[in-house]
Amino acid sequence: MSNDVSASRRSVLAGAAGLGLSAFSGRAGAYVASGVTPVVKTTNGPVIGLMEEGVPTFKGLRYGAPPVGALRWAPPAKPASWTDPAAAIAFGPAAIQYASGGGAARYPGAVGPALNQLMNSGEDAIRQSEDCLFLNLWTPALDRKARPVMVWWHGGGFNYGSGNWPVYDGHNLARNHDVVLVSVTHRLNALGFLELADLGGDPASGNVGMLDLTASLQWVKDNIANFGGDPGNVTVFGQSGGGAKVSTSLAMPSMTGLRHKGIVESGAALRSADRASATDQARQLMKVLEVADLAALRAVPPGAIIAAAKSLGAIGGRWGPVMDGVAIKGHPFDPVANPLGRDIPIMVGCTADEQTLYNVGFDSWGKQTEAQMIERLRAQYGPLTDKLVAEAKARYPADNPSYMYVDVTSKATFVSSAALAERKAAQPAPVYMYVWEGRTAVDGGMMRAPHTTEIPFVFDNVTLGPMLLGTAPATLALGKQASAAWTAFARHGDPNDPRSGLPHWPRYELQARATMMFNFKSRIDNDPYAEFRKLMPPLRPA
Repeated sequence: MSNDVSASRRSVLAGAAGLGLSAFSGRAGAYVASGVTPVVKTTNGPVIGLMEEGVPTFKGLRYGAPPVGALRWAPPAKPASWTDPAAAIAFGPAAIQYASGGGAARYPGAVGPALNQLMNSGEDAIRQSEDCLFLNLWTPALDRKARPVMVWWHGGGFNYGSGNWPVYDGHNLARNHDVVLVSVTHRLNALGFLELADLGGDPASGNVGMLDLTASLQWVKDNIANFGGDPGNVTVFGQSGGGAKVSTSLAMPSMTGLRHKGIVESGAALRSADRASATDQARQLMKVLEVADLAALRAVPPGAIIAAAKSLGAIGGRWGPVMDGVAIKGHPFDPVANPLGRDIPIMVGCTADEQTLYNVGFDSWGKQTEAQMIERLRAQYGPLTDKLVAEAKARYPADNPSYMYVDVTSKATFVSSAALAERKAAQPAPVYMYVWEGRTAVDGGMMRAPHTTEIPFVFDNVTLGPMLLGTAPATLALGKQASAAWTAFARHGDPNDPRSGLPHWPRYELQARATMMFNFKSRIDNDPYAEFRKLMPPLRPA
């Protein structure tokens, strides 16, 4: 063992404190550590990780200074440097956030525990801090081999979540697919997206949460070669809000040259918020907090800001990127694909039953009448409702009204994804589209293929979620297929790879609209859900 590796326990613990990790141990990992890694140099200072079953693993790498005090609602700054090896051995805190996400008040049966096995949003609410600019990294080896780099931006809308969930563990992608995986935590909700440019704040204040992601990519560019990654081959990918972050990045000049491919999973954000409405949202928040200027606002405890935002009702939950003309120039995909992303290959898709995740916990699930279903749909789709219901009945004749409701509403994410693919297809770089049909197993498959289903498959982490996914050989095989396709795209900008065993996946073009339907027997469908695509306007995901 080298002298670097045998750094004293005292210096390792001191390094952990220097990274701000001592109070945030996180949940135990799925893999057993056998020792520490060699010291790795970064632009901020040297770091040490853990060897977890042969995979060098670094948790809680600081990429930005604590965004507090004068840095609250300011673009991220570089952290103070250090000289002793810092121990990146535990997850950093999550961002300040709401207590939970999702639309269901509770989940029935084993669904809640099954989801929590992979997605521990409750722990984020416990381990939250304004000092949240940390990333995690898994690499096959510290050998400067220049592997593809995959940077994961977490879901949770723009309100909650972190890069620390068990389902985001990059161990298997690194070990089985020879890529470097990075997951990122950044500012959220009112702490990350409060538009203050006209209220005395920084011109980019409404997008500092997205600028954090730019800073994470700058860290990758500056440091990833020392971790066995290629700074010239970086793929950003994310699901739900994370997918929306990938979409939005294609309209951000600051991202140019820092990412080279993108994957948008169930989060095809076509537009960003307009500056005027975002400024009004900030004014309302300041009114509730009874503060008159930015200095007073920066003195408010973060918990009080979250409480005030929640008191605003619906408007207090609609945080996200702002088309400010500074950090974000033009909408990502409206009315056309933003030219800033013209050379970035894209994969985009969604699950077949997105909305079951948000509906199975309601008391009305399974008891909804057809009249109640139609009333709920009419509130969302107005005069289109009758045509949408007729199409759903023709396609899903055996479904009861509860499932029929989600049959229709789940298509909104598909339609926005198809609109992104259509608009992206007009640019030189290729776009590939998918729909995820592979179903969950929990409670007899009640949720079918809900929002988030594909994540453990993509991460080659199916075995970490036996309660949700089951242990059938076909389920495990689908995980190998999906992770092979995702990593092939990261490697070459094309998801086709003989290792996946998938049929040939053509790029998305308007003539055929070829779409990979991921299932236990995957296939290519041309223009799936065409009737819904033609009926339903492309909606920006909530």
